[in-house]
Amino acid sequence: MTTKKLSMMLLTGTVALSACQILPEFSKPAAPIPDKFPVAVGPVATPVATPVADIGWSEFFLNPELKQTIAAALANNRDLKTAALRIEEARALYNIQRSDQQPAVNGTAGTSGSRQLFAGTMRNTSSYQVGVGMTAFELDFFGRVKNLSEAALAQFFATEEAQRAMQVSLVGEVAKAWLAERGLTEQIALAERTLKARTTSYDLVKKRFDAGITNALELRQSETLVQTARTAVLSLKREHALSINALALLVGASTPPATQSANLSSQPVTANIGAGLSSELLTHRPDIRAAEQRLRSTQASIAAARAAFFPRISLTAGAGLASTELGDLFQGNSGTWIFSPQLVLPIFDAGRNKANLSLAEVRTDIAIASYEKTIQIAFREVADALSARASLADEIAAQEAMRASQAARLELAQARYKNGIANYLDVLDAERELFAAEQQLLQTKLLKITNSVDLYRSLGGGLNEVSQ
Repeated sequence: MTTKKLSMMLLTGTVALSACQILPEFSKPAAPIPDKFPVAVGPVATPVATPVADIGWSEFFLNPELKQTIAAALANNRDLKTAALRIEEARALYNIQRSDQQPAVNGTAGTSGSRQLFAGTMRNTSSYQVGVGMTAFELDFFGRVKNLSEAALAQFFATEEAQRAMQVSLVGEVAKAWLAERGLTEQIALAERTLKARTTSYDLVKKRFDAGITNALELRQSETLVQTARTAVLSLKREHALSINALALLVGASTPPATQSANLSSQPVTANIGAGLSSELLTHRPDIRAAEQRLRSTQASIAAARAAFFPRISLTAGAGLASTELGDLFQGNSGTWIFSPQLVLPIFDAGRNKANLSLAEVRTDIAIASYEKTIQIAFREVADALSARASLADEIAAQEAMRASQAARLELAQARYKNGIANYLDVLDAERELFAAEQQLLQTKLLKITNSVDLYRSLGGGLNEVSQ
């Protein structure tokens, strides 16, 4: 057997052995949460058969204008675009790392010349070479390169999940910003109606004052109510303008003004959903899956750091043509080859490899803590949303009863005042209490819808879209 054939057999065998690497088994810590969500007091929607994460956002949100706003945000939001580009960045980094598992073959061509003194005579010598070869390809016997590639792959998957988590968050934030804008619109309408009613009341009081029936104190008290309502209108309009700006930033473009049909009280805004077991969060929440992939990456990095303690074998090989004369370069007797394996055994590195291993282990502990914290945050978000939903319906019913009671009180106070039975202070108090009750009712209705959005988002909803 020739030396060339023996070298090629050794090369083939070593490459085959380097491909037979066993990765460390992934160890995922137990989820630090109960098996079920806490039982809330009050009426709760019956869980549906379809997991919330599989309910498309265009199916969950019922208002057409809200759907258009969310679609525009998914197309234009700059943070979401950046997250998508991060995926491409992670994919490129993984491809770079994975390429180290295969030998890089390069074509070479070169020439060299020298001038030497030999036996009193200066001689010029030249050399010409062409060929193909690979340089310092590491034979991955101990899995260092393979585990680095797996760590990069897990980081790529984590980046994909992070982008999905950002989309879920964006859908929820856009919906809440849209609801806030709509809620302020209805509060402005309420404040303007109140201002109009108080202005009418002030005109009546002024006529009574001009006729000498009432005193100046009652006139000023009525005027105070008018100015209070006017201040509320101006303040709400300022907040409304800010809410439009916030929504435009999320959408990434200017948003068209909503129509009257987009009022929160005109039609249902969201579909009814239910929650299942807390363990479903582990598979449905992309932020939890991203944390798990980051943990996988750090555990693969530990295996790579441990492999650095073992010998590292690299291989340089090539074949081609060489000649001292350019015209003889491609003749039959000008062939050349090189086969040069190299073994590097770590002896003393001032503790570098040990420090790298310690660093990888610490980063894994950090990833475990981050993974557990992500799960705990997700569980709390769902539990908070369920707890709030259990009582909001009762709160709205109680506040509607309070508003009706305050409206009846105002009518009675006005009638008593006109008949001279009660003073104007009773009317003022009734008007203030009615306005406060109406505002609180609107805010609680908005909170109920926002709570539904929070529950949908916290259960992993907002990633899919179902065509209507």
